[in-house]
Amino acid sequence: MLDKIAMVNVVNACAKLGVMHKAKIVHDYVMRMNFSLDVILGTAIIDMYAKCGSVDSAREIFDRMREKNIISWSVMIAAYGYHGDGQKALDLFHMMLGSGILPNNITFVSLLYACSHSGLVEEGFRLFSLMQDEYGVRPDAKHFTCMVDLFGRAGKLDQALKLIEDMNIEKDEGLWGALLGACRIHGHVELAEKAAESLIELQPQNAGHYVLLSNIYAKAGRWKEVAKVRKLMTHQRLKKIPGWTWIEVDNKIHKFSVGDRTHPLSKEIYEELKHLSEKVELAGYVPDTNFVLHDVDEELKLGFLYSHSERLAISFGLISTPEGTPIRITKNLRVCGDCHTFSKFVSSITHRVIIVRDANRFHHFKEGGCSCGDYW
Repeated sequence: MLDKIAMVNVVNACAKLGVMHKAKIVHDYVMRMNFSLDVILGTAIIDMYAKCGSVDSAREIFDRMREKNIISWSVMIAAYGYHGDGQKALDLFHMMLGSGILPNNITFVSLLYACSHSGLVEEGFRLFSLMQDEYGVRPDAKHFTCMVDLFGRAGKLDQALKLIEDMNIEKDEGLWGALLGACRIHGHVELAEKAAESLIELQPQNAGHYVLLSNIYAKAGRWKEVAKVRKLMTHQRLKKIPGWTWIEVDNKIHKFSVGDRTHPLSKEIYEELKHLSEKVELAGYVPDTNFVLHDVDEELKLGFLYSHSERLAISFGLISTPEGTPIRITKNLRVCGDCHTFSKFVSSITHRVIIVRDANRFHHFKEGGCSCGDYW
């Protein structure tokens, strides 16, 4: 029989995997063995459920815990953040204050992240302003990174840059990465070059920085600059991280890449995807080939979009899971913008909830909408 310390390690491992089926098995075992939901184990289970895609289950455990410390509150606040519900994160923060627990630096990282991913610019800025004066928490690089992300996502790129230039702590890759990400969202090429230059100086062997700059050039149609970046990557012997999407079905992980035809059910998957594509186009979906970052004709671009790994995983989920059950997929990179639109339409025509965990956050697609409110 596992002791509580071992159980916490199992729960933490399950959180990293992000697989709901295993999370339920682990939780059932905890209940069967009558482990008490103390601060350590209870907080670990909250984190596990949140990272497996069920913030409601996480909150249920949180509410059942008799004792909560600052870590418990911060983990639950963070859960609302990466599930895109900034208002609930703020509401929980005020509940925490009402219970007599004061925030620490981790709490503020969770809060600012939640505000950033929900477009709560004024609320985030107010919290950042009050951190040190009211709560005695001195902002560090992570807090500044959240603020750069907050301003950047909202299109306030000048404020984001000014914050970086005025700060009196060492500027790290997180700060410049947040700015570069904002430039990708808003297509600001010149500022992207400045951010990428700083990133490459700090981390010359990180292929992701080159790829993101290349993608920004590609989206702007500046193919000569794209070629220069790719040539530099080749010279540096750097390789782009391939995009993968995976789904758990019948306690087995099924992994897909773009254009993948290695799965034993590939024929059925592509047939389902073809039917889906026809149905969503009838429902009003229009492919956005701007998300194909290759200098090719429109027909080829449509082909690239059609076989993205997210779509293959969703199609497999539809043919291999019971009707009406949620489909849960995970992608190692940021979800494609056109696949995001496609998933909204699929959730509407199939009446399925589709839960996508990407490199940054969760998206819950239901009846034609997404929990992110298209702010991501």
